[in-house]
Amino acid sequence: MTRPRLLPEPVGLKFVTMERPPDWDAEFGYTGPLELEIGSGAGGHALEYCRRNPGVRFVAFEWRKKYARDTQARADKAGLRNLRVIEADARFVVPRIFEANSLAVVHLQFPDPWWKRSHAKRAVIQPAFAQLLLEKLAPGGRFDMRTDVQDRGEAMLAILESVGFQNPLGSGVFHPYEPEEVPSTRERRYLASGEPVYRARLVKPG
Repeated sequence: MTRPRLLPEPVGLKFVTMERPPDWDAEFGYTGPLELEIGSGAGGHALEYCRRNPGVRFVAFEWRKKYARDTQARADKAGLRNLRVIEADARFVVPRIFEANSLAVVHLQFPDPWWKRSHAKRAVIQPAFAQLLLEKLAPGGRFDMRTDVQDRGEAMLAILESVGFQNPLGSGVFHPYEPEEVPSTRERRYLASGEPVYRARLVKPG
């Protein structure tokens, strides 16, 4: 995959400095389910998901400026009015820009596994942030997680279930692949090669 060049214009910075949630109806110009993606990477999942689901309002966080700016530029070029990309660390902005019980879905696609034990604290799914995401989801809302590292997937599942997410298949159980899912750029490679992907579709009890 060719890495995007760094486009000159930052994306989503107005949200980074907000101290309270914006009027998302006004921001998108329509009402509909509000969804969050943490770490949208090269944007493959966000762009295709928004193309397939034009009624969804999709907010994607990506801290790498090249990927964030390239994804928003591609969305604009494709006429996708339902995607907003924010170049920032979601952990520091999500608490301020989403109301409690406002999100329909949280997507987490292949987060960095942080192999070194000393770096484990950098992992996005920690108990406090998992609890916050649960609070931001509406009752019945879904947490869609995918990773290619089994032990990291097991650790994230354990944390998410411990704070109150419900696993419809049972504690610690990964979910099978469903053809209607929208794969990320990385997942498409794994689907072609047959390498395993560990998935979970957890729910906030309603």
